[in-house]
Amino acid sequence: MGEAERGESAPRARISFWCSNGHETQPSFAHDAQVPETWDCPRCGFPAGQDRDSPPDPPRTEPYKTHLAYVRERRSDEDGEAILAEALAKLRGEI
Repeated sequence: MGEAERGESAPRARISFWCSNGHETQPSFAHDAQVPETWDCPRCGFPAGQDRDSPPDPPRTEPYKTHLAYVRERRSDEDGEAILAEALAKLRGEI
């Protein structure tokens, strides 16, 4: 299928987006299309905006936490000692 068989393409505009790493991306949009505020950078994956001097901040990722780290957030060391003492007492048959 050649270009003549496809018909005329819609008029397009290339819009520049910049990420916080300074990468520039220029996707093309139809003139009557609504241009999004942000665009994902194809090089690093960070969000990119149309303002070169003030690109969007990169997403903040939380480090992986173990189950023990979550337990320590909820319980103090004293609580842990009390729970351990109670469990040991049950195992020894003291309760």
